[in-house]
Amino acid sequence: MKEKILTSARILFVALLLIAGAVESSAQVETDTVPKVQKDSLAIQIEQTLSQLADTAQQMSIEIPTEIEVPTKIEIPADVEMLKDWSQWRPDPKRALWLALVIPGGGQIYNRKYWKLPIVYGGFIGCLYAMNWNNTLYKDYSQAYLDIMDNDPNTQSYNQFLHLGMQITPANEARYKDIFKKRKDRFRRWRDMSFFVMVGVYALSVIDAYVDAELSVFDISKDLSLRVEPTIMNNGNASANPLNSSSVGLQCSLNF
Repeated sequence: MKEKILTSARILFVALLLIAGAVESSAQVETDTVPKVQKDSLAIQIEQTLSQLADTAQQMSIEIPTEIEVPTKIEIPADVEMLKDWSQWRPDPKRALWLALVIPGGGQIYNRKYWKLPIVYGGFIGCLYAMNWNNTLYKDYSQAYLDIMDNDPNTQSYNQFLHLGMQITPANEARYKDIFKKRKDRFRRWRDMSFFVMVGVYALSVIDAYVDAELSVFDISKDLSLRVEPTIMNNGNASANPLNSSSVGLQCSLNF
């Protein structure tokens, strides 16, 4: 491109020199009263030079398009990640439900309700701790009850539950057997209850994630009002008199 421009500039410069020389020679011819035949030959040479210059310029010309097509649709590559407008983002209820089912607390994270996570995980940790604690006491009292029932002097694990200075004698043996049996059953019941409470916390976290996602896309108008207006109610009486078939009452409408 640069070589073409330099070549065309040189040609134009040479042409200007030729034209200037021709004009100067014609002036000298006129002043020196040159014959008419020489003037005609000089004009022919100038015309030939100009025609050659026009052909060269036409060959060296660069075509510039007069119309440029502007694309109406810009295609964005697939590997370019678009920024999300989080102010317009709304959670999908089905996705929130599945995330809450697979990962405890996953639905709350997807709904961006992070303040609920301490409640959910606190409930799980509390239930796990209660279940482990009750299960440990259940095993201890079960072993103590078995030891007090077998009458073997080598198995006396029940002594760790006695108060300082207390001993089991034939007089109070029946009472301690009943105590160990009741405590064993109580801690087993509390262990099972802790498990069911943990299942309930899990179910509540799933329901909360789904309902929260549904309410986020639920359109609630700002105009929350209660209107009470008179209305005519049909009594269902097919009478010829319209006054007997209808009655006047009040109608309440709630807009939200």
